[in-house]
Amino acid sequence: MKCITLISFLLISLLIIGLSPVYANENSKPFSAQDLVTLHRIEGISISPDGKWIVFPLRIPNLTSDKGETNLWLMQADGQSLHQITFQPGSDSSTCWSPDSTTLYYIKALPESTQIWKVNTTDEKSVQVTNEPLDISHLKLSPDGKKLAFSMEVFPGTTISETLQRDEMIAQEKSSGRIYDSLPIRHWDTWTNGKRNHIFVMPIVGGAPVDIMNTMDADCPSKPFGGREEFTFTPDSKGIVFSAGDNGREEAWSTHHDLFLTPVDGSIPPDNLTSSNPAWDTQPVFSPDGKTLAYLAQKRPGYESDRFHVMIKSWPDGEEREIVPDWDRSPALLTWSPDGKYLYAVAMNKGNRSLFVIDPVGGTVKTVVPDGNVEYIDSLGESIVYSLSTIDNPADIFVIDREKLAKKRLTEVNKDHLKLVRMGSFESFTFQGWNNETVHGYIIKPVDFDPEKKYPIALFIHGGPEDSFPNKFHYRWNPQPFAGRGYGVVMIDYHGSIGYGQAFTDSIRDDWGGKPLEDLKKGLETAIQLNPWMDEKRVSALGASYGGYMVNLINGVWPDRFKCLVSHDGNLDERFGYFDTDELWFNDWEYNGTPWDNPESYQRFNPINYVCNWKTPTLVIHGGKDFRIAESQGMATFTALQRRDIPSKFLYFPDENHWVQRPSNSIKWHETVLDWLDQWNNN
Repeated sequence: MKCITLISFLLISLLIIGLSPVYANENSKPFSAQDLVTLHRIEGISISPDGKWIVFPLRIPNLTSDKGETNLWLMQADGQSLHQITFQPGSDSSTCWSPDSTTLYYIKALPESTQIWKVNTTDEKSVQVTNEPLDISHLKLSPDGKKLAFSMEVFPGTTISETLQRDEMIAQEKSSGRIYDSLPIRHWDTWTNGKRNHIFVMPIVGGAPVDIMNTMDADCPSKPFGGREEFTFTPDSKGIVFSAGDNGREEAWSTHHDLFLTPVDGSIPPDNLTSSNPAWDTQPVFSPDGKTLAYLAQKRPGYESDRFHVMIKSWPDGEEREIVPDWDRSPALLTWSPDGKYLYAVAMNKGNRSLFVIDPVGGTVKTVVPDGNVEYIDSLGESIVYSLSTIDNPADIFVIDREKLAKKRLTEVNKDHLKLVRMGSFESFTFQGWNNETVHGYIIKPVDFDPEKKYPIALFIHGGPEDSFPNKFHYRWNPQPFAGRGYGVVMIDYHGSIGYGQAFTDSIRDDWGGKPLEDLKKGLETAIQLNPWMDEKRVSALGASYGGYMVNLINGVWPDRFKCLVSHDGNLDERFGYFDTDELWFNDWEYNGTPWDNPESYQRFNPINYVCNWKTPTLVIHGGKDFRIAESQGMATFTALQRRDIPSKFLYFPDENHWVQRPSNSIKWHETVLDWLDQWNNN
């Protein structure tokens, strides 16, 4: 490795940014994985139309069942009178207020069925509303309060009863064989079966649901992560605008989604509103006066990490135009202010997920919450209610005045638990990475930090690669259990990360092992030089997805730096990774084509080509339901390590996908990873 001197990193900045309240008492202990899986999680925010109430789903883990239950909690808009209002088992989500602010409609998932329920906020009694033979998800209520829109999974072109009949026929077949004639055959963690998420509309007083997408072989919400932000009622409650990708046999290699308009009775086929854009259009939202439709649009087909541009269209027949075209961020969660003067949005922003106010007329953008990770938002008069987490504090709900920027915390949902634990403080830092460009990162100090001691270091490498390790309380790749075990953690947003401008994100294309690896090398050495407490001889690297790929590459091209490695869900062979993944548009874009059209790109930084140099002890982890990075890639990595007689272990979760989510599995993951780091770092 080329010698690196401090002169190479002029203009380094270091900023301490831990702003969370201190809860820990004298009987507290260092934060652990057991603590991570027992914390309560806020899963949404919804403000009543009269502005007096805030409701949010709160997930409370159950380590006995190895799952969790989510119930609804209600409080006044100033945070007073917080209390639970639903108590049945299961998980509650998709809250919708009636126009008179007296009734909450929501979806309850029970083992036997997932249906729409309602609760009156006066007597707080819950009543089941629907009893459909199929599970319901993603609920919205029409502006006039008379109609419900939701999704159910059906075979395209069939009725609900015909879908049930086909399900029964399939269940009665003796053979387990499945025949496919197009891609995808599986997606994320599920084998495809021909069913689609379709939007249904029904009267709130009851009646037969109408499939407004019956003629479409497409999903809304999109799979696997789309939500109810992908559709909305028109202002007159007579239509639905929704986002869908009706791409036929090109589905596996196309990111094309359009906005469609269809009447709530499904009497005419959906009308394409954005047919001129070959890329991705999504998240439609109408202004309070119903005269303007705002939505998000990408411009480059096939690139899922392209910047989303904010578009507005005079409704119903006006031309669309882009607002804030020079704002170099990719927003989400578009929300109108009640007076219709502003749009609120969140976007990744230099290691944070910040909250912004957009002026559609003036074309300006104002940052109102710069630091931390804003997960959910809703509008309240001239204020914004939002949930916010940081690296050292799980999410709570806050309110901020958009003009005065006066902020108030409304909840402390984990206060009692946080009294029992101690976490590591964190700092942001910058350095000059590839091409002398500024790169950002975070350093997390060990719990009970003593500057006179030396501590082992864990280098976290995020996945994506167009993603970030932000100032967020993460429930999978969280540095605090490592800090609680006595490790310092370094997290670097290398070239290709999001939140630093689109050019920075785009720069990783066809250079997976170039710029990012240079940034990781320089960032790690900078962190060590800035922090004498870091033991440069006891350093480990770990990552998942692209981070797992990078760990496999590091083992061959940077083999003498680390005491040990952890490769989670990472490709060993990028070339074959094209053929065993589920979303081909990703590889097509990242490598400028297919393996047969552009083989050099797939081979240049392919970890399998450097196995001959491997020498570092490595823990390999993979999930059996991971269809993004096939389990054979993890098994192949372990095989290569074993065949080369390199100390190695393989941790396999047959019931997990690309992520490890069950509480018991999360604990197992952390125990195994930390024991591995301890073994090789003499910790």
